Amino acid sequence: MARVGATFIKCRHTSAGDEATSSGDDRPATQMLTGKTVLGVAWSVATRLGNRLIDFVTLLVLARILTPADFGLVALATTLVAIVETVLEIALIQVLTRLPSVDKSHLDTAFTLGLLRGLALALVVLASALPFAEIYQDERLIPLIAALALGPIARGLYSPGMVKFIRAMSFREPFFIHTAGKLIAAGLAIAVLFAGGGYWAIATSTVATSAASTLISYVVAPYKPGFSLVRLKDFTSFLGWFSLSQLVSAINWQIDRILLGYFVSKGDLGRYAVASDLAVLPTQSLIGPAMQPVMAAFATIQDNPERLRSAYLKATRFTMMLAMPACIFIAVGADLIIGVLFDDQWQDAAPYLQWISLTTLFAAYVQPLYSVAVAVNKVRVLFSLNTIELVLKIMALSVGFYYGGIFGVIAARGVVSVLMLAANALAARDLIGASLGAQTRNLLQPGFACAVFAAAAIGARYLLAPIQMSQLIELVTVGLAGGTAYLMALLATGMRPNELVRFTK
Repeated sequence: MARVGATFIKCRHTSAGDEATSSGDDRPATQMLTGKTVLGVAWSVATRLGNRLIDFVTLLVLARILTPADFGLVALATTLVAIVETVLEIALIQVLTRLPSVDKSHLDTAFTLGLLRGLALALVVLASALPFAEIYQDERLIPLIAALALGPIARGLYSPGMVKFIRAMSFREPFFIHTAGKLIAAGLAIAVLFAGGGYWAIATSTVATSAASTLISYVVAPYKPGFSLVRLKDFTSFLGWFSLSQLVSAINWQIDRILLGYFVSKGDLGRYAVASDLAVLPTQSLIGPAMQPVMAAFATIQDNPERLRSAYLKATRFTMMLAMPACIFIAVGADLIIGVLFDDQWQDAAPYLQWISLTTLFAAYVQPLYSVAVAVNKVRVLFSLNTIELVLKIMALSVGFYYGGIFGVIAARGVVSVLMLAANALAARDLIGASLGAQTRNLLQPGFACAVFAAAAIGARYLLAPIQMSQLIELVTVGLAGGTAYLMALLATGMRPNELVRFTK
């Protein structure tokens, strides 16, 4: 594996324009950038898909033995840890990625900040555990919260030398690191489960993933820790609005569980949490990881507004073309998915999954905007959007729960998602000049194809209803019917395969 040394210390970003100047033609530079972006997307998506598959298999094993109440308890403890972690989030890799050049002092500063963050996180979590447990009247939360805090502490110590690969848009190394970490964690979690550890198996999976990945990162990108804050200014100039944005985003992500955890049983919370996690799989497994190399690509063309705007529109279309049909598939086959994956104690999660998946239909739209805002250092836009979403959620979730319980909360999530779609469109217009008309036209084709997908999938379920078959075969058949109709609709409306990947041209 490559060692972080003199070669890395001199690493610099080179814009496509600079490359074109040396070659006399910008096409080779653009093609190289596009190729790296596509390869980076492929490795990033493969990493997340592989990790989600391991998580998925682990979840199936745990859910066969543990109860929804066990999952609800861990979900509640994770809520506090996740909020504290995000409050103290320092986007070390993002900062190192966007700097013009990086040397050893930058790595030492990143490591020192990660260590200080870990100490602060430990203190805040331990101080919060007791009052949090008293609020929710469950003393088991105290040791569980303390243990879960080890996960983000370990993540904060991840080798800063890994930025070498990110800056070079090489995502093969992170794939091996995170996959190995997930496999180790899955083995430990299952061992704890069969040793009688109960819900501690879930906590083991979470903590061991971070610890193992961090240890392996130092093997892949060797780095001798140094304690220094000499480059602190390079980090603080970026982190102010970013940290505030992350804080509000964390509360947005967890506020429904905070509300439900206080008013509903842990069994119901567990079913809701598992359904919510399944519903967001498309955006977390496909869109999220794809945006890291796309953000790196955006950073290289930030000085060319026209190319940046074009790349953004292509990226949003790509994300929605992946996310929307996946969400519709989950909604149409929710009862089949729960029936195939879980036993009878989880059946009440099916209607939660069906409706939550529909509320996430437009969630992927924010991902490219996030990448653009970070690439051009306009993270204040993200803070504004997250604050608007938080205010809307506080009002909508409260009213929704009062009138409709869990289903009222889900309905409120749907209303907020539609409003935030409009807010993100306006933000993109102001940030990079993407007009509302251009953004609307950009989504007409995938929107039409998704309508065809929904019609085909619902029609398949209707036609298969009288036929006796296993739920798995029915689910696969419905997916094939919808997917085939979707691809045919895209091709019929003129979509070309290479349009999906040329973000930067």
